[in-house]
Amino acid sequence: MSKWQLVTSDIPQRSKLALVLFNISFGKMDSGIECTLSKFADDTKLCGVVNMLGRRGAIQRDLDRLEIWGHANLMKFNQAKYKVLHLSHSNPRHKYRLGREWIESSPEEKDLGVLVDEKLNMSWQCALATQKTNRILDCIKRSVASRSREVIL
Repeated sequence: MSKWQLVTSDIPQRSKLALVLFNISFGKMDSGIECTLSKFADDTKLCGVVNMLGRRGAIQRDLDRLEIWGHANLMKFNQAKYKVLHLSHSNPRHKYRLGREWIESSPEEKDLGVLVDEKLNMSWQCALATQKTNRILDCIKRSVASRSREVIL
């Protein structure tokens, strides 16, 4: 029989073992959650529609459940990473908290590499992609000595 050993190292991010352990550890996180809970790698997003007064309470109850789950599983949410993104111009912009900490509201957030703003406008994302592409093209242009088509291809 094996003996218990102190673990002094971490599992590298983006490894297959990390994803398997994440799914084992976080599989029960969504039990009892009323709103939509999305989990991807080590990110968790709680989404809810506030079209009635009672829906605000559902989101807060789910946040409370997540906080209880974190304490029970010795997991702490990274306060610097959680934000509230209010979508729609008629959104009542309720304030929410996770544990004792109020969650900061943000006009835009990056989700899986895509910049999402409160109006679901993609023009800023397109501008950033264009800037990045132009920088790469400029780098290629400066590094290629010959401008002949055959050399570039």
